[in-house]
Amino acid sequence: MPQSIDHIVVAVADLDQAVRDYETLGFTVLPGGEHPRGSRNALVVLADGAYLEIIAFARPVPSFRWWKVLDEAGSGLVDYALLPADTLDLDLARTRAAGIEIEGPIDGERLQPDGTRIAWRSARPPEPDIPFICEDVTPRALRVPEGKARKHANGVTGVAGVTVAVRNLAASVARYRALTGLEPVACGAVPGLGFGLAQFRLGRQVLSLTEARSDACESLTRHLGRRGQGAYAISFFGPADRCLDRALAHGARLEIVREL
Repeated sequence: MPQSIDHIVVAVADLDQAVRDYETLGFTVLPGGEHPRGSRNALVVLADGAYLEIIAFARPVPSFRWWKVLDEAGSGLVDYALLPADTLDLDLARTRAAGIEIEGPIDGERLQPDGTRIAWRSARPPEPDIPFICEDVTPRALRVPEGKARKHANGVTGVAGVTVAVRNLAASVARYRALTGLEPVACGAVPGLGFGLAQFRLGRQVLSLTEARSDACESLTRHLGRRGQGAYAISFFGPADRCLDRALAHGARLEIVREL
């Protein structure tokens, strides 16, 4: 089943301004390209092979969830993807056999500024409490550049974890079990903080599912009401613990954690 984070998506209203702001946060930001639907993106590629996709839309795409969240709730995290452990087709078959509804394979592509075509296939669940799956068609190094592009002034080296906001923790835990083939390493409530928590480990990366259970967890409740289920916060491995400015991150909750 999917074994590592492929990329994390931040939808923004102004891509050029977001590029400047993420550079101010200490990230190396690369031009991405244009998609047939009219969106364009920029990339922050990490040493572990995962990346941030910063995406903006030149025109409304009412049928596409990322645009709808951006239009209704503003800039911020909208989704994340896992790489398949085998092939997309095999992972799709196993996921469906486990009772998970998922659409795919879906062909995707974009053109880089130099005209190079990059292609991939994906599979997407109708409800984003679980991630989508993404597999390269063209060489991965075209979609995920290597070398000095993966070095960042802020010292970030990779994704430490993704926190996911969910409405029904038990149901989402069952869906992650089916999707990943893994059991949670922790599951329960966090006393005094008002939320339930379950965690899955993919190598060094931790996926944390959070469910608001009281008024003490106001920010999570507000997020679910405005943006729905899905990626809530991201942590990166880096030299020291610190939270990044949400205004410069265009609404995304991002933090750096020191790997112990």
